[in-house]
Amino acid sequence: MNMTATKGYAAQNATAPLGPFTFDRREAGAHDVQFEILYCGVCHSDLHQVRNEWKGTTYPIVPGHEIVGRVTKVGAAVTKFKTGDLAGVGCLVDSCRECDNCKNGLEQFCRNGATGTYNAKDKKHGGITYGGYSNQIVVDESFVLKVSEKLPLQNVAPLLCAGITTYSPLRHWKVGKGHKVGVVGLGGLGHMAVKFAASFGAEVTMLSTSASKEEDARRLGAHHFALTKDAEQVKALNSTFDFIVDTVSAPHDYNQYLNMLNVNGVMICVGVPPTPMEITGFNLLKNRRSIAGSSIGGLPETQEMLDYCAEHSIVSDVEVINMDYINTAYERMLAGDVKYRFVIDIASL
Repeated sequence: MNMTATKGYAAQNATAPLGPFTFDRREAGAHDVQFEILYCGVCHSDLHQVRNEWKGTTYPIVPGHEIVGRVTKVGAAVTKFKTGDLAGVGCLVDSCRECDNCKNGLEQFCRNGATGTYNAKDKKHGGITYGGYSNQIVVDESFVLKVSEKLPLQNVAPLLCAGITTYSPLRHWKVGKGHKVGVVGLGGLGHMAVKFAASFGAEVTMLSTSASKEEDARRLGAHHFALTKDAEQVKALNSTFDFIVDTVSAPHDYNQYLNMLNVNGVMICVGVPPTPMEITGFNLLKNRRSIAGSSIGGLPETQEMLDYCAEHSIVSDVEVINMDYINTAYERMLAGDVKYRFVIDIASL
């Protein structure tokens, strides 16, 4: 099998900083799309996996699953893309395609295990997948997304994870006009949840521990702001919301937010705290509340989201960085010092 030398950035172990790394990608096969990566978003999960916080990291690891670029080559059987097209790849590069979930466009819930864009066993081609902190990638066209020329490309990259992770649950629970929605945490996910919920017609309240976030929350589309460290403001929100989207991945009190749900209210968790969270049973019984989770979206829904964003001019707020800044970016991300997503300019590689 012919291979293409690829430049990237990798971590060699759980405590090592990321640094330059050269590896091979397969040549584009009949059904593959090869594209030059122009921008790659930096997701909190990149940091978790680089530092083996979720266990199961295989080193060296090349992270990155918010990938956009321009097609350089297509296989003979490819129908959806041609050379020169913009293209994107999110969190998945393959799935079994045969189970009921895959057939229903829910590849993220593939019963045989979907293949992650990085740090995943590549069942079809062997080895471990390497992600978007690199200058090019080869992916089966079924897992490549069409990207509009209308939007600034660096701002589109985070839609492939932060965007779909918040779009998907809002669509699943049919959030829209007449609904009151709380969003917990104004980070990479939270700022997209605010934009989408407001765009869908809901009345949005930002729930934050930082008073300094109020101005930005309103600029992004939030109608209200509540400081969750203020007991009076928290009490005033008792039994208020139809939905709460919780984007926080640090340990925090779920009960505080459950108490803010109205009758039949749903708290949707898209952040993943490192330790189990405690829930008091009575907080669920009251108002017939639910707590739920959601993970990215399948390929059809991710394409639908990108098309919606192009039509409504919705993108992520980003800070573009050079590749060699990545280790500093990780420290700043841990400190919450980013508005609201770092995006790597791969030309700097």
